[in-house]
Amino acid sequence: MNRRDALALTAFALAATGSRAQSFPTRPLRIIVPFTPGGTTDVVSRLVAVEMGRSLGQPVVVENKPGAGTVIGVDAGAKAAPDGYTLTCVANSFTVNHTLIRKLPYDTFKDLRPVGLMGLSEHVLAVHPSVKARTLRELAQLSRSEKLSYGSFGNGTSAHLSGELLRSAAGVQAVHVPYKGQAPALNDLLGGQLTMMFGNWPEFAAHIRAGKLVAIGMATRQRSVFAPDVPTLAEQGTLIESNSWNGLLAPAATPDALVQQLNAEVNKALAAPAVKEAFAKGGIVAQAGSAEQFGTYLRSEAARYARIIEEAKISLEG
Repeated sequence: MNRRDALALTAFALAATGSRAQSFPTRPLRIIVPFTPGGTTDVVSRLVAVEMGRSLGQPVVVENKPGAGTVIGVDAGAKAAPDGYTLTCVANSFTVNHTLIRKLPYDTFKDLRPVGLMGLSEHVLAVHPSVKARTLRELAQLSRSEKLSYGSFGNGTSAHLSGELLRSAAGVQAVHVPYKGQAPALNDLLGGQLTMMFGNWPEFAAHIRAGKLVAIGMATRQRSVFAPDVPTLAEQGTLIESNSWNGLLAPAATPDALVQQLNAEVNKALAAPAVKEAFAKGGIVAQAGSAEQFGTYLRSEAARYARIIEEAKISLEG
């Protein structure tokens, strides 16, 4: 092959690649949500999906595939065709499971690649009004004389791991009571069957304002824009960061060009007025950024949770 033929072949290849990129998508996309309908992950996915569909000119369908602590849905996403048409919305459990579940059917960082972080809900540490403590220090002191308990969304969830940090870092001794989801745990906290719990500010806010729960502190580095009057736990001497976040992943072999295009679409959706308004009403903090930034965040979260799990000797059985 002479130089002229080689250049012509290269030009043809580039043109073909560009044509494929410009024609994407030619059919509907799907977002696998490894949770049941109605939760924060499902809501965030659907809000972003609608805006992405408008921009791309093709529907973006949300498919709920719960089970096995999100493993079933994530595994389906990892094994999907790497053509940009299947994304998986993950939450904290994705990085927790990396350590908590020893035999995953997928490799957390080899079988999936980050597309973009979407949003997070900040957590508040709240107690039942009958509890004779209004600060973190008072809660620690009370735990030395009374038997306290804390609820969580389940073993290995962010609320569980934050409760373990509360014990080790702040000296608050309490028995862990796991539930299947936040709603039943919150109901028992409101009923006084639980002493305390870390939970999503949006779901706790109305109860705190009504006096049915008392906010001990926000699990954030700085005061939340959604709860400016609630002090952080960091202000009270113990930095505990706890939240519920959501982001999109694609199968590992998905081409870079498609990942970058999808990332741009996610960021565009987060900037849409309808999404911004819904996030603000729901107390969700938008987290626009690059795929690379999301990848860095995933690894830091996995490392952070691994330390907590190993130090507290947490397992799925306990």
